[in-house]
Formats: sequence, C-alpha cells, structure tokens
Amino acid sequence: MQANLSGWKQKIVAFAGGLGAPGLFLISFLDSSVLTFPVINDLLLIELSMQRPARMPLYAFLAALGSVLGCVLLYFIARKGGEAFFHRRAGKHAHAIRHWVERNGFLGMLIAALLPPPTPFKFFVLAAGVFEVPLFSYTSAIVIARLFRYFGIGYLAIRYGADAMPYLLHHKLQVAVIVIFLVIASYVLSLLVLRHRQPAIATKQPPQVPGTPRPNA
Repeated sequence: MQANLSGWKQKIVAFAGGLGAPGLFLISFLDSSVLTFPVINDLLLIELSMQRPARMPLYAFLAALGSVLGCVLLYFIARKGGEAFFHRRAGKHAHAIRHWVERNGFLGMLIAALLPPPTPFKFFVLAAGVFEVPLFSYTSAIVIARLFRYFGIGYLAIRYGADAMPYLLHHKLQVAVIVIFLVIASYVLSLLVLRHRQPAIATKQPPQVPGTPRPNA
C-alpha cells in the first residue's frame, strides 16, 4: 500500500510508523482531515496490535481519537469553505450526499462513517460542515463509528494476525452490514428506553413536605 503513495507521504508514514502509538494517532488524524493515507492507519493498527496484543485497546482508542479530531477539523474547514467548495470537491456526488446528510442527520452520518471503502466518506464530512449538521450530533456519530471500526480491527488483528487485513478486504461488505445493523439496533433500543422512562418521570409526584396539607382527591 505504501508503494502507491507519493515520496513525501511515504516519509510521513515511515516517520509515523517509528513512533508507535503516537504515530498511529498522527496518521489517523491526517487521513481524516487534510491528507489521504488509504488503509495505512488500519495496517499500522494491525501491526502494533500483533506486536503487543495487551496494548490493543490503547492503539484502537488513539486511532479513533485521531480520526475523530481530523473529521472535526475538516468539518470546520468545510464550514469556512462554503457550498461552492463542497460542490467543487464532491462533483457528481454532491446532490445525493447533500440530500442524504440533510435528510438523515445523526443516523445518516453514522451509516456513512461505517460504510467500507470506496465510500467517499470525506464528502459526507464536507457536507456536514457546509450544511451545518449540529456539531454534537455529527461528532457523536463519528465517535461511535470509529470506535466500532478500530476496536473491531484490533480484535481481528489479535485473532487472525497478518490475515486480518485480507479478511477485512474480502468480507468488508458483510462486516459493514453486521456492524451497521448492530449500531442501528442499539440506537433504536436506546430511543425506546428513553421514551419508556419519560412518562414514568413525568408521572412522579413531588415529595410531600411534612406539615403541608395534601391536595384533595
């Protein structure tokens, strides 16, 4: 994969690879913001997790954190750039991506973030910034998606070793569908729990202060 990168990008990858966990954070941040390093952060996460399986949660967390911060940076760049900037970057995908982001909000960003390559996810990030998806909703979706992705890759690295990436590439659609189903199911379940608790909270009577008369039935 690194052979497909330009010379200066290869130097960045080599530098980051020598840093270990901080390098993984750096590559994930750059890949999600101003540069593109296809699959490099995944490969680095797999390599580090294979070398030190006990530190896999740390590696996965740093990869997710770097990616989330990179997406937030790109979000604000897009807000400054405006709609013309988005259409110039997204090209023929612009209308469909705008419609998806504006119509589906949090859930739309969550699904887009979970879809495997070659989904043009950065276009969704640009659309979220330009068309002012609420920052909290946007960031929450990215956090959930990235945690699922990188902890999942870390788990596969420990279980399958060097075969983790070929496994992901061969089964990427099936894995993405399963993860999306689990995330949406969790999201729907949390909404149902919240709706069930709200009426119970609303019907609670305020505590009776001693010495005050009770209201007539």
